[in-house]
Amino acid sequence: MPAAGLALLLGACGSESGAGESLDGKSFLSVSVTEDGKARQLAPNTRIQLQFMDDGRLTANAGCNSMGGKVATSSGKLSVKDLAITEMGCDPPRHTQDDWFAKFLQGEPSWKLEADKLTVSQGGTALVLQDRETADPDRPLDGTKWSLETVISGETASHSTGSEKAHFTIGGERVTGSTGCNEFQGVVARTGDKLTFGELSTTRKACTGDAAKLEQTLLGALKGELTYTIEAGRLKLRAPDGNGLDLTAG
Repeated sequence: MPAAGLALLLGACGSESGAGESLDGKSFLSVSVTEDGKARQLAPNTRIQLQFMDDGRLTANAGCNSMGGKVATSSGKLSVKDLAITEMGCDPPRHTQDDWFAKFLQGEPSWKLEADKLTVSQGGTALVLQDRETADPDRPLDGTKWSLETVISGETASHSTGSEKAHFTIGGERVTGSTGCNEFQGVVARTGDKLTFGELSTTRKACTGDAAKLEQTLLGALKGELTYTIEAGRLKLRAPDGNGLDLTAG
């Protein structure tokens, strides 16, 4: 599905509170969410992220789709109206969480920054976030077991039950892993933010059904040159056409 259009620009922008605090250039990850004094359970393996750009934009993620637009933070409020939201397909828990969080952001919640903790609240809901690099440092590419989370194909993000059984680990110029059915190994080279995978050899166990489809998808994605980025415990691999894989640190 196509991505939604850009949000309309708000008349007021910038990120200075009345107290002189600035959110520019800061990124935060959720550490707790409460509603009416009770903990709200987030979708499995998700955390809410807010990133305040130096040009006055806010980008956010609640587990699946990306959200963003111009933000005004005067008078201790986050004013993000007409939010731009991508429309990737998500599993029901993450879809529901995206809807809830988008409405929360559009309700002009109050914010307060104390040291590396940001509290955003609206009505009976309070979201506490911490500086991203403190809350969840970037994992190293080498030696980390990266488990498959999401397959990106065009504007669709898909997650299959059992996909977390597919994983790989990079060590120097070697990559070893599992498709969830067969084990594999091969050579990988890196230049800057690029990884180039050579031909992968696999064991010969017969795979059927969803396991066979997952194996075909994974091995098809780990071919040639891919751009990689690591943020906290998430590794993104993207081919030149934008397709790729999202993986999480095991």
